[in-house]
Amino acid sequence: MKAQSIVIGLGLILLYFVDAALKIQLFTPEMLTHSGIRFFTGFVILGIGVFYEHIIKLKMAIIIVLMLALADDALDYYRHVDSFHFEVLLHGLYMMLWGAVMGYTLMKSWKVKRL
Repeated sequence: MKAQSIVIGLGLILLYFVDAALKIQLFTPEMLTHSGIRFFTGFVILGIGVFYEHIIKLKMAIIIVLMLALADDALDYYRHVDSFHFEVLLHGLYMMLWGAVMGYTLMKSWKVKRL
């Protein structure tokens, strides 16, 4: 639980600085949706599927993540939401990495508790 708290705390602090540096407003409905999709994609596919359980190969996971991200961007294009900027891409990359680290530490601590 201590590792998860550290990951959440450091992730939130770094999220604040990333958003401030990129001048992104996180608490808009569009950015909350994008951030949530990217975070949970990183959490489930990268953190649990690739790095912890080794169910998915890294190459296949990258293809799945890119397909999900492109599908989200295609939906935004269809809805006439302009979110395809370099800053938003960097923010999405950070959210995926944070989700992957959070998924890995969560599964690692659950395994320790089970044993």
